[in-house]
Amino acid sequence: MLDLMKIARTEADGGDLQGLLANLFDPTDMRPNGYPDAIVWQGGNHDDKVNAVAHSLTDAYALIGTIAAIDVLGLPYYAVPMWSQIRHDLKLEPLSWFGNMPVTSIKWSTAGDAYVNDGQGGKVVVMGKSGNAPLRTQAGVYCNVRPYGPITVVRCMPCLPYSQDRPKFDVSAETGIIHSEMNTPGVQMAYAGRLFLKMVNDTGRIGRVAFKPTQAMEDGINAGLLTWMLEGTKFNIGRKWAVNAYDEHKERVDRIVALLPSDFRDGMENWTGQIEQHISDTNYGLLLWDLIEQQDCIVLATDLDGDRLTDLLADVSDPLRAFGQRVLDHVGKNGKMDSLWSEMGYTTGNGRDMTSVMHRMDGPPIHEQTLGSADAMLLRLLDGDESMGGTKRPYDPRIHFVLIRDAYLDANPGNTELANWLNAALSTFDDVYAGDRPGFLDGYMKLKDAIKPWGA
Repeated sequence: MLDLMKIARTEADGGDLQGLLANLFDPTDMRPNGYPDAIVWQGGNHDDKVNAVAHSLTDAYALIGTIAAIDVLGLPYYAVPMWSQIRHDLKLEPLSWFGNMPVTSIKWSTAGDAYVNDGQGGKVVVMGKSGNAPLRTQAGVYCNVRPYGPITVVRCMPCLPYSQDRPKFDVSAETGIIHSEMNTPGVQMAYAGRLFLKMVNDTGRIGRVAFKPTQAMEDGINAGLLTWMLEGTKFNIGRKWAVNAYDEHKERVDRIVALLPSDFRDGMENWTGQIEQHISDTNYGLLLWDLIEQQDCIVLATDLDGDRLTDLLADVSDPLRAFGQRVLDHVGKNGKMDSLWSEMGYTTGNGRDMTSVMHRMDGPPIHEQTLGSADAMLLRLLDGDESMGGTKRPYDPRIHFVLIRDAYLDANPGNTELANWLNAALSTFDDVYAGDRPGFLDGYMKLKDAIKPWGA
């Protein structure tokens, strides 16, 4: 058994976490592309049957929750140190290590305002905050994909529209960056648009576009790129923007097109599906209807609108269920809306189980998840009363096992033995955590007893 409390206390007290963890893992020759001196560890059973996944070792429960889960499962993995203090001390270089690992990876996001030692006896907010933005730049991330219930959002990154200063507006012929007060990388937008169209073609879902080309100048270019991609395909376009954005912005869009590989549109002439061109505001209402009507759809959005769409998607199911309960109570029915929600075929919870996959220009994807209240929960564990006198439930580490399952299946397509084993492990987890949720340390010990590690 690992001493998880020792790890948690070492992190909380600003101790030698790197030295402590180095003794838990094995050295490895695996290195991220371009960083021969990076710190990378490995563990689990490297048996050549399973492609290993890289884990970021960040903060709080994202740290000890990951260490506990990978110890329980025994799958082959690489581990990259990336907690707040080491990110700060090394001036964010660990983000480059992790972002350039040449394997499918798992990234946890934790609080962005953590305090770290400044090296002079004081405390300072960690450099780079949560590190999400610089990591995406270092990793070459061009979008993330967030499926939730019937709705999948393809969110281009960084792609920040809505500038107003027209004299500053232009597109760089050298980089493809759409420049104004903000920078929107047009090449990344092209890749995000192509992924969106491929997903519509592959799944048969309705494709909805959440741009605002008539009001946001960058979105005029983004819409022009998508219009260029749709030319010569077999997609049916239902609702159309009032103006052909490619014709309107042809010179600038063509600067971005010139930076794309010559085979960028190869095969797209046979892609089919239904595309609806909305303005971004419309999608908020449409998303509610799609969720209620269980209409499978894929939405393409910029970073700004995609963030708001996924936030709404994560938050809306709770008020819908609450309203449903009010209706039941008003008409004098004794049913519970939480139960009816599942019986009616709805699968969305409250957003904490919404997964996210970041796609890179080069290399396999990064699976990411946020632990918003992990810091406060860890403090309760360190204080010796996870339940706060029975008023709170202990931390639920299920999301670690779910995210690990998703990443390993992604990294090992067609490996049915692994898929069956992962499904069985998750089922065992649910058995252990059924009823009264065990405390984190007790749950870890029970999972160690109940789950036979991979290859053992």
